[in-house]
Amino acid sequence: MLAGTGLLLSGLGLNSVGAPLRERGRVLLKGFSDLPKGLQEAIEFPLLEAIYGRRSRRFFMGAEIPDGPLAYKSEYDPMPLSELEQMMVLTAVGGNTGWHHLIFRHKKYAPHLSNYAGAAGGRTFPSSAGFHTSEFFYTDDDGVYFFPTRDAKSLVTKDEEASFDLKFWLDTHKGRIRKLSDRRLYLPAEEPYMEGHNTWVANKPGTTLIVPIADLAQHELAIFCFLVQNGYCVYDDFNKQQIPGMDKFRHLVNVDSPYPLSFMERYTLTEATVELSAACYAGALTLQATGLGGWMYDGIDPYTVLGASGNPDIPGLGFRFDTDDRWALPNFTGLPGVFEAFCPPHYPNMRAAVEAFALRKFGPGGPFNSETPGPFKETSRVRGSAQVHSEEFKDCVAHMAQYVYDKFGKFPGTIPSVFNLMYLQAHHLDLKFYDTFFTPGSYLDSHRRHMELWHS
Repeated sequence: MLAGTGLLLSGLGLNSVGAPLRERGRVLLKGFSDLPKGLQEAIEFPLLEAIYGRRSRRFFMGAEIPDGPLAYKSEYDPMPLSELEQMMVLTAVGGNTGWHHLIFRHKKYAPHLSNYAGAAGGRTFPSSAGFHTSEFFYTDDDGVYFFPTRDAKSLVTKDEEASFDLKFWLDTHKGRIRKLSDRRLYLPAEEPYMEGHNTWVANKPGTTLIVPIADLAQHELAIFCFLVQNGYCVYDDFNKQQIPGMDKFRHLVNVDSPYPLSFMERYTLTEATVELSAACYAGALTLQATGLGGWMYDGIDPYTVLGASGNPDIPGLGFRFDTDDRWALPNFTGLPGVFEAFCPPHYPNMRAAVEAFALRKFGPGGPFNSETPGPFKETSRVRGSAQVHSEEFKDCVAHMAQYVYDKFGKFPGTIPSVFNLMYLQAHHLDLKFYDTFFTPGSYLDSHRRHMELWHS
């Protein structure tokens, strides 16, 4: 059962804190000083307990619900996450977990290796065909930060018995963090900047708020490449017309049976949404293992977060955006020098953006560069077997992409160039609130013992 004492798995050979660490392939805790007992228990925490015990636990230390049947004022001051707690959550959401294993075969262009992936590294969450177009920002009491892992090489080190060095992993990820501001991201606790039901809890002192953001322009380019590799193209069903000039690519793609642009743009948005959400879910499971409160949600206005609130006193993350009479909403394209979508104005045209995407795949550090290390016994041979995009191939992809940009004034044409939806918040729970209003079982044993195991 799920209760304050945890998930009971008697008879399955598990101890009181979960499965014993394996003799091989275990997590190493060498190098830590003043190691909290909670870290060991988090490592051993049963996956099923994290899944079955996951809840949105919103009431944090320092919180207040001023009215209604659950009116309560915390008697504690807000308590920020420790550096170790924060890094455990951040790396769970967006951490690099070693080398991406790629897609082994496609009969249409065998013996070449499938060359869909955009990154050589794998992360804690899946990405469609290994495109990996998202990156991560976060904010806490001390500032706003960028946490890039999309194009990292493997940040994992293991010993000869395949044991995982956790301290190296956390330290290496910490070294990638880039501070953007010395102040918490300002998100007014009122509508329309956030949903009314979140105004009492979202982004409050003591909390860490993680913001995954996807580059939909790059993601759609990856999908266009996928289409051309498989002999397909798109037509503009919004304007009920074929893309002019596609006949010159007839030997590459089936010009007579194209995919509707509306379908491919919906595909782009959906795939990226899954990527952002899966990342947050990995973090939500880690909250259960570490005994932290928090939840994943989408109840903060994305335009306020990125920087188009309509109020100059609320700059958000400061992303660049454009407006156009053809669009109902502003279109973000990136934060210059930090996170830039693969489209104008960050590239002079879509042909340059396609070239940049090809460089990401086949250039130094890319998944299909024979000099990039990897997980295979003959990594150079495997990576080098992928077919490099020809100039004509890139011309075909760029021709369609440039048409979309010219016709709609942006790329993609009907969805944002940069997109955010889901957030993960982490904080310390005020268990007295739950003991006051809930029956036993509203939190896990990891929550009950968190202060003892992590902060005593």
